Amino acid sequence: MRPRLISDSRVIPAPPGEIFALLADPSRHPEIDGSGTVQQLLSDPGPMQLGSEFRMAMKIFGCPYKMTNTVVEFEENRLIAWRHWGRHRWRYELDPADGGTLVTETADYSRTRLRQLIMIVHTPKRLQASIAATLDNLVKRFTP
Repeated sequence: MRPRLISDSRVIPAPPGEIFALLADPSRHPEIDGSGTVQQLLSDPGPMQLGSEFRMAMKIFGCPYKMTNTVVEFEENRLIAWRHWGRHRWRYELDPADGGTLVTETADYSRTRLRQLIMIVHTPKRLQASIAATLDNLVKRFTP
């Protein structure tokens, strides 16, 4: 059986508030996206909160598409997660740590409506690599 939760963590050399500000601003997601799929923000949700929606231009395997995401978990400077219509969820947890903030990113498709499609497009190996690359991008973004 393949896993339905894939996660990885890194200590990011910045306080939780700075990292959270970046994660809670979808216009900045292309700066850190390790999957190569996030292109640009198409709708401005204003300040993020539980229930906020934001629309993104995406591209996978050279094919462009648009995705509307809804914030489904939100705790200022601590936790943010969003999901799209298929219920695939991206989650970031921030915990103070020596040298900065421990950031854990989780791809959760335990609730997805399209498990087989997700498994074809986003294999566990591909998701693990994308998460690792995103976290590495965060480290680079906040390293002086």
